[in-house]
Amino acid sequence: MIHTPFVRAASIGTALLAGASSAIATAQEAVQEAVDGVTGSPIAGATVEAAAAVPNPGNNAWMMTSTILVLLMILPGLALFYGGLTRSKNMLSTLTQVGATAALAMLIWVMWGYSTAFGPEGNAFFSWGNAFLTGTTADSTAATFSDEVISEYVFISFQMTFAAITAALILGATAERMKFTAVMVFVPIWLTIVYFPIAHMVWATGGLLFDAGALDFAGGTVVHINAGVSGLVLAMMLGKRRGYPAEPMPPHSLVMTMIGTGLLWVGWFGFNAGSELEADGVAGLAMINTFVATAAGALTWMVIEKLAGHKGSALGFCSGVIAGLVAVTPAAGNSGPFGAILLGIVASAVCYFFVAKVKTKFGYDDSLDAFGIHGIGGVVGAIGTGIVVQPFIGGPGDGEVGTLAQVLIQLEGVVVTIVWAAVGTFIAGMIAKLVTGLRVSEEDEVNGLDIAEHGERAYN
Repeated sequence: MIHTPFVRAASIGTALLAGASSAIATAQEAVQEAVDGVTGSPIAGATVEAAAAVPNPGNNAWMMTSTILVLLMILPGLALFYGGLTRSKNMLSTLTQVGATAALAMLIWVMWGYSTAFGPEGNAFFSWGNAFLTGTTADSTAATFSDEVISEYVFISFQMTFAAITAALILGATAERMKFTAVMVFVPIWLTIVYFPIAHMVWATGGLLFDAGALDFAGGTVVHINAGVSGLVLAMMLGKRRGYPAEPMPPHSLVMTMIGTGLLWVGWFGFNAGSELEADGVAGLAMINTFVATAAGALTWMVIEKLAGHKGSALGFCSGVIAGLVAVTPAAGNSGPFGAILLGIVASAVCYFFVAKVKTKFGYDDSLDAFGIHGIGGVVGAIGTGIVVQPFIGGPGDGEVGTLAQVLIQLEGVVVTIVWAAVGTFIAGMIAKLVTGLRVSEEDEVNGLDIAEHGERAYN
């Protein structure tokens, strides 16, 4: 008898639980029917639309870092590298031309350059459809080489720095004699008719050389052959510096050139490894190749100096560094480390020959050897990529395209780039000549462009 209240309570509790369970089940069925009436099933409703691709934060961060590294290559890297090689009376002129050219290129890039190179509509030579970035928002994405995406603004910024440094590289061939106003007229025309179309042909889906299978990981054709050939054409249009080659014109500060060289090498990791567009194993391959090809190029140049009866020089080291960097650029992700070393050695030797022998033989005044190193090194790297990509030399290629076939494709890319750059540069140079004149006066050249063009001196 004493347990009866507890038994009754248990019975009541059991009944309440059963009722609650029944109510919950009924409610669940009602909700299920309502959802099914709208979507067919909860799972089907959730998968009607696939989730939009979202930029991987790690890849985005790496590409933002790479973009800043390429900017470091321009300012202060290239500016100091070129500035140290000039005479002291032209130091500030060189720095200013490099900086102003880069700034102008950046503005042109966001107005019509990106659209012309990578717009949504296009043909084999150029594109269109996104002038002034009207079709780009903070949510827009750009494809990489896998199923990943990055922010389109990040991709635009990365490619913007490539356009900026390519235009600035040309100035190494024209240093110490070209008007600042002529540079400012030449650059936008050159970018429009030369750089943007070549970038589209090589790097954009549907581009002439892209569809032909040409390999250019980070700009052997687009940047280096393009700038080198353009520099040579413009230098020949300008004529030789007053007193060249009879008058000695040694670099006024190899210390600054060495600092610039170091900054260029550091920044080049963004240039090369960043061109993978992801922080993955291929970016790592591009990174180690940028180390070893450059080291091989630097030492090779100094060895050749010694074999030629000279002393291994700081200038030779700097020249070899740039030759190695240029040569490995198209092969950065298309070569194994030992193929990259081979490219660095060969490019350094060939560039030395052009700088020390060919330039003297033909008498053209490529002031700071933009053609001799960037143009020629780019040719060696672009053609050599067809070899070092092959698996028999440790390259990442699958061997599906034979060595000879790939080399011929690479050669096609080189020839197209040389012809397009030469013709386009001549046109842009002629327009600048008609508008402002290309060259400073003889008096201004004697006094130095720092004072004549900018009213200031690098050293007081």
